Amino acid sequence: MRARYDLVVLGGGTGGLVSSLIAAGAGARVALIERDRTGGDCLWTGCVPSKSLLAAASLAHRMRHADAVGLEPFEPAIDFARVMDHVWGAIRTIEPHDSPDRLRQAGVEVIAADGRFTAPGRIAAGGRELGYRTAIIATGSRPVLPSVPGLDAVSPLTTDTVWDLRDLPRRVVVLGGGPVGCELGQAFARLGAHVTLVEMADRLLLKEEPSASDLIAQRLGTEGVDVRTGRQATEVRGSRLVLDDGAAIPFDRVLVATGRRPRTEELGLGTVVVDVDPNGAVSVDHRLRTTAHGIYAVGDVTGLLPFTHVAAHHARVATSNAVFHTRATVSAVLPQVTFTDPEVGRVGLTEAEARERWGDGVRIAEFNHASLDRAIAAGEPYGFSKLVAVPRGRLVGATVAAPGAGEAIAELTGWLLRGGKIADVSRAVHAYPTLSEGPARAADHYLAARYSSPRVRAIARPVLAALRLLERPR
Repeated sequence: MRARYDLVVLGGGTGGLVSSLIAAGAGARVALIERDRTGGDCLWTGCVPSKSLLAAASLAHRMRHADAVGLEPFEPAIDFARVMDHVWGAIRTIEPHDSPDRLRQAGVEVIAADGRFTAPGRIAAGGRELGYRTAIIATGSRPVLPSVPGLDAVSPLTTDTVWDLRDLPRRVVVLGGGPVGCELGQAFARLGAHVTLVEMADRLLLKEEPSASDLIAQRLGTEGVDVRTGRQATEVRGSRLVLDDGAAIPFDRVLVATGRRPRTEELGLGTVVVDVDPNGAVSVDHRLRTTAHGIYAVGDVTGLLPFTHVAAHHARVATSNAVFHTRATVSAVLPQVTFTDPEVGRVGLTEAEARERWGDGVRIAEFNHASLDRAIAAGEPYGFSKLVAVPRGRLVGATVAAPGAGEAIAELTGWLLRGGKIADVSRAVHAYPTLSEGPARAADHYLAARYSSPRVRAIARPVLAALRLLERPR
């Protein structure tokens, strides 16, 4: 066994890449173990391909609805193979940034193998045994198929396999109405497939504001997606998916987007006493420490928010703590975006979550983007902004469900981090006309209603009268 590494990272996705580069950049001796290809789900099966597909689908939709801005609408000729060429072109363009060559140039030793803990301070990989002072588990997660009789026989698609398609299926059934199911379901529908989206909960995007769920369901419905909420698949019979209400939905392909499971089974975690929950997620504290000394975990493998930007944030926290014994903690303010049209961006608590803690003292500021000037000018006057605050006006959550929500939520994340109030959002000067004005208009309307109330006018009346007397010409 060679001299110990300062840090050994298991997994070459976003969390592993960021951890390795930070530690190596600071002069640490680092090894990264990745059995497949660096870049992880984000590059190969998640963010990059999905947003590339959404871009093509969005443009096709805009062509069909060009009359929204006074142009002649037309039906685009869609060559699905060329669309997928665009998807893979984006992947190939970004791939060098996440490549083993870049890591090696930065001073990281990249080992193409499976890694497994064999004892405290030791990891076996590629026929070698590596010694480590600290280690970070960043092995991510994988799609999970639901237990539906007959599903395996029809080769269901997942986010791991859907990018291999070259022909557009005529009929697609999407199982799961979370962010992935809604995004891909809308994209396939806009590219010309007949899509049925099945969600067992009573609404889509269950973790978002109910009004955002309603908005997305309505939007999908107007675009031809057959949305079936409160329904569960019971079996696959030939080329039909049978639901618990007896409906049999014909399909050419089934796309499963019902959840993911952390990749921890082959890591030998029991050898070093790293605890995992029943779903296989590694248990961590607010500093991302596992139950084993010197071992940390980041990203999807923790079972926390499964987003690339969260994995990168975890990596910054865990690497500092692991390599340099700092005491950094994970931020409680983490934004998330569902990239449907309209987008749904949220940070902090929903209204319902806030009311569980503060009851009727919660303050709500809302604005309908049907009255937002930039949205009207762009032919996209729909959606809303919602600010959630405690009794004294301090922000504890925000949702923007509208075009450009993913960009607008960044400012609100900053306000929550700073302990900002509704009034701060109003006072901040926003360029006009922009979509990011939506939350500011929500704050404006809230404050206008508050300071133009009968009570405020009653208090102000004698004050104004006194000021008139004082300022009377002499």
